[in-house]
Amino acid sequence: MSSGPASAPQIVSQPLPYVDRLGPRSLSDIDLAVIHCTELPDMALAREYGERLLYPAVGTGASGHWYVDRDGAIVEFVPAERIAHHVRGWNPRSVGIELVNRGRFPHWYDTRHQAMDETYPDAQVDALVRLLRHLAHVLPALRLVAGHEDLDTARVAASDDPARMVARKCDPGPQFPWPRVLDAVPLQRLIP
Repeated sequence: MSSGPASAPQIVSQPLPYVDRLGPRSLSDIDLAVIHCTELPDMALAREYGERLLYPAVGTGASGHWYVDRDGAIVEFVPAERIAHHVRGWNPRSVGIELVNRGRFPHWYDTRHQAMDETYPDAQVDALVRLLRHLAHVLPALRLVAGHEDLDTARVAASDDPARMVARKCDPGPQFPWPRVLDAVPLQRLIP
């Protein structure tokens, strides 16, 4: 494992409209980074989905903290000091990193569209590694990394055949280069 320099990557801040309604927390509460893929075609649609209000009682939605585009550009939607809704049961202790990738879009739960075959470009993986190294430096308790699919293993009825079940979350999926990322960052993979 080589941790390399922890210099901050270039991150563009674009806070979600409801960011101040998300629960605050201490940076020392964060020990886990969760890797997601957007399962959407581009950053613009990821932003649109992030802005949707899914929890009307509190006026917030579901979103990761940082989004990494295919060209390596990093955008912050939610600062680490706020609890984003990105993974069931793990939000208070984790930060979410979303990689722009089609995944199963737009037929997420159709049994005929479960292959996640879009690869992650080198620029995107390199930017993710820089971001994880930086986070390991600035978040004092951060020691673990997991995929969304590692933590949310629920199955749901398929949209094309309710008698069949499919994984609710499959990301970052089989194309994600776990060995490459784990060799480059000072974090250990958590698989509950």
